[in-house]
Amino acid sequence: MPVLFSVVAATVAVSLVSLSGALFLVLREESLKRLAAYLIAFASGSLMGGAFFHLIPEAAARQGESSFALVVSGIVLFFALEKALCWRHCHNAQCDVHTFTYLNLAGDSIHNFVDGLIIAASFLVDPALGLVTTAVVVLHEVPQELGEFAVLIYGGFTRRRAIWLNLLTAVTAVAGGLAGYFFSRYVQDLQFALIAFAAGGFVYIALADLVPELHKRRRAAESLAQFVLMLAGVGILGAARLLAGGHG
Repeated sequence: MPVLFSVVAATVAVSLVSLSGALFLVLREESLKRLAAYLIAFASGSLMGGAFFHLIPEAAARQGESSFALVVSGIVLFFALEKALCWRHCHNAQCDVHTFTYLNLAGDSIHNFVDGLIIAASFLVDPALGLVTTAVVVLHEVPQELGEFAVLIYGGFTRRRAIWLNLLTAVTAVAGGLAGYFFSRYVQDLQFALIAFAAGGFVYIALADLVPELHKRRRAAESLAQFVLMLAGVGILGAARLLAGGHG
């Protein structure tokens, strides 16, 4: 099987994982909104787990201490981007859609593009390694995509628009796969720089945007559910790291 075909097939398969949010289409609007408020906790945990267990270790292994400067740059730039979005879309008016949804889409697009680069690089080394890498990416994408779908719903998007936006950001994995295949000699350093940058964005979204939303629910039972769901998000991404043998 030609390597290019394998890369495209694998990245398309990874992109389709974004449709896992369609599982929520069977729920009523009111029930979905209520569930999304809890899944925000899961999303914050999965974003932190993805950043600290997957993205930052991979970047640090390649670029050393310089990767941490890129993580900080990602945090600062996402803060500046959110400020710009608040001024542009919410100036003297109430926002219909929370600005953190746009940040989440931007961070997810970068992350998926990098996943495509990694998948392409793995297939170029060994087709078997490419299949394993694809499986690892899918393993950590499923919980993360469910959480990100919840972020879009909670942030004000309709269910159908959330699914389509998630799919559009997921397709960047195909673009990353093609870039990784055709420009493999030139994208390695860029790949790990983008990983660190995306990690900073995920940390910012989780701690600056999603965690404050959790504090709006103060009942003991709700707080406990949020805590458990956050731990589940972190734990699943941590387990995926362990199953991958410390890679991916």
